[in-house]
Amino acid sequence: MNSELQQTVRAILFDVFGTVVDWRSGVIAELAAFGQVTGVTVDWTAAADDWRGRYQPAMEEVRSGRRPFVPLDTLHRESLDAIFAERGIDATEAERDQLTLAWHRLDPWPDVVDGLARLRTRFTVGTLSNGNTMLLENMAARAGLPWDVVLGAQVAGAYKPLPRAYLGSVERLGLRADQVMLAAAHNADLGAASALGLRTAFISRTTEHGPGQTTDLVAEGAWDFVARDVNHLAELLGCP
Repeated sequence: MNSELQQTVRAILFDVFGTVVDWRSGVIAELAAFGQVTGVTVDWTAAADDWRGRYQPAMEEVRSGRRPFVPLDTLHRESLDAIFAERGIDATEAERDQLTLAWHRLDPWPDVVDGLARLRTRFTVGTLSNGNTMLLENMAARAGLPWDVVLGAQVAGAYKPLPRAYLGSVERLGLRADQVMLAAAHNADLGAASALGLRTAFISRTTEHGPGQTTDLVAEGAWDFVARDVNHLAELLGCP
């Protein structure tokens, strides 16, 4: 870690979906399990990708001001209802509620828990996610994610990449932007953070969207660090 960053960075905040947890495998598995129990036979992999594909458009309705801020759980549930309606899938309210909670039950990538523990020896470590607070806390409790703080869209009242989504979390920490680093697997997320003065670390997740992923395969900006995974980031930052 270069001397300038060593003296300034005090907190590392992580994007969660894709960077910390493997959302795709988890959501596919939960949808497929629902199909087995109910006898519904559709392409659950395509349904999971469709669900994630509605993520940005749903948040854009909030970012644009066309609707007031609502937590991500609400947007996920609305998207699930639309996916089921389009595919003619019948499900009870309780079943839909449980499927929406699939996003609370995602597994971390294998390097994450150990890597976060290493980073915590030198930095405050937390989230800077579009996920709502309860979602992130439930996920952390189940997966053993050792966050010091849980921050993000619901705390700031804004979804990334709006500036408030980043700066609200920085303010909650009581730090300057240059004292906070965003670690993410998404170049656009890092670009928005960097423009606001945050430091940046790219974490490679080349299978987030499955074997045919075509985006975010490599670092596309002059990020402060480029790491293979969270353990590698800890190594680059001099953590034991």
